[in-house]
Amino acid sequence: MSISIKRIQAIFVKDYKEFSRNYAVSIMLIIPILLAFFFRSTGSSLPGASGFLFNTSFVLLTCFVQACLIAEEKERNTLRSLMMTPATTMDVLIGKSALVFAMSVVVLTIATITFGYEPTNMWAFVVAILLSIILYIAAGTICGLFSKTLLDASLSILPVALIFTGAPMAALLKDDYPILKVVDYLPSSQLVNLLETGSTEGSVLKPLLIILAWTIFLTIVSVVLYQRRLKDE
Repeated sequence: MSISIKRIQAIFVKDYKEFSRNYAVSIMLIIPILLAFFFRSTGSSLPGASGFLFNTSFVLLTCFVQACLIAEEKERNTLRSLMMTPATTMDVLIGKSALVFAMSVVVLTIATITFGYEPTNMWAFVVAILLSIILYIAAGTICGLFSKTLLDASLSILPVALIFTGAPMAALLKDDYPILKVVDYLPSSQLVNLLETGSTEGSVLKPLLIILAWTIFLTIVSVVLYQRRLKDE
């Protein structure tokens, strides 16, 4: 499948202009930074606070904004027009993900510095964060494709917030409720595990592989759903 850089850039610029005019969505950029200030001021100890900071930021910024960008296209009935252009599936999905990816990288970098988090294994931390951004972009795309309006998009991310953000907290009860051991295999739980034990290559390999598997799975699902909607239209 061919990819056109010019088409991707055109979609990126279009999304940037629409995003900058939507203050209700663009305000989400400051949420991770505010959370970082809050945790730093309360003196919360690592790694619990850092895991909550990153997992919450992924949902409220990466997933939410991506879902809104997709849903806004559907609400204005422009997604159908975009699908009918010469732009391929990858052109559209990469173009509509590039803005959220760039914003997430910049904002999370600022939030990390503000919070004062210093990873014990920098390369593993960076890889995990980048994979998680792609993962939550894919999740946001799926939520957006199932939404008809921006309000629907706001509600559609609630299952993502409940399952992914709540997983590390649910894992604390796994000794009393063995069935909850399954949440250990969710990407948010693995990110927390990496933040806790990310000092050697052996300790970070399993979390990275699980996060990678989830990233690939959700990315494939988002592409399939987009192509199915293209056929439906």
